[in-house]
Amino acid sequence: MSETAGGLEPWQWPEKHWRGLVSRVRAGRSLKPKHWKGGAKCAIALSFDSDHDTSELREGGKSIGRLAWGQYGNRVGVPRILSLLEKYETPASFYVPAVTAMLYPDEQKRIVDGGHEIGIHGWIHELNSVLAINDERDLMLRSIDTIESITGQRPYGLRSPSADFSENTLRLLQETGLEYDSSLGADDDCYELLINGEPSGIVEVPFEWVRDDAVYFMMNRFQGLRPYTPPAGVFDIFKRELDAAYNEGGIFNLTMHPHIITYRSRIWILEEIVRYARSLGDVWFASHGEVARWVRDNS
Repeated sequence: MSETAGGLEPWQWPEKHWRGLVSRVRAGRSLKPKHWKGGAKCAIALSFDSDHDTSELREGGKSIGRLAWGQYGNRVGVPRILSLLEKYETPASFYVPAVTAMLYPDEQKRIVDGGHEIGIHGWIHELNSVLAINDERDLMLRSIDTIESITGQRPYGLRSPSADFSENTLRLLQETGLEYDSSLGADDDCYELLINGEPSGIVEVPFEWVRDDAVYFMMNRFQGLRPYTPPAGVFDIFKRELDAAYNEGGIFNLTMHPHIITYRSRIWILEEIVRYARSLGDVWFASHGEVARWVRDNS
């Protein structure tokens, strides 16, 4: 229990305390633009979280089987994704833990050479909310430097691992010079983040689990985790989200994982989403970073 709450139960908290908790990070002004680049009606922002082996390592795990599952993301997943993106001339954003980048530096170079963005995704896919501020700062700075040293490009966006945002994360985004975040979901459209009620200058490109492949397919046999939705059902959910974003003139952003979406029975979901979006005509495919800069400058 927080010291400022005096050991009280939440229903006993004074108003000042719960208002303080709520105001740490909030959604500020909407950054939904009147139109997207080139006059497009809707922005399509695809992203891939290249967790790979860190899904196991971050828990202190050493299961050879789960590490092999992570390696699938490098051997099969990313090459399959890059091939599809090249086929349809579609840019995307990849969020990469620093440990993943160090394990597979050639993968990161290939991503950048393909014209895609790489953002930071933690050091070893750690949970930010369990870190002291100095540790979180250190890992964020080291992650930025690692990605830059491997790719030659300094990242300017963050997706917090598991969308785990600490009370210090936004302040550290400001300190490190990052321009946008894609971890929170207070709106369907982009918005500026507030820190203790004040504009932070950081753009939020909203993340939401309903547009994430992991919640439908991820499993862990050691934890009894067995979520499963048929691929056709997942496609239907994603397509409905896309249709609504298009009708509203907003953004459709999708989060996928190379070790999840690229199996033979699932990769068609990604391809059909791209094909369908292109069939709509007036859409703009962009990286999350491009979206963040567009809404910042054109809202």
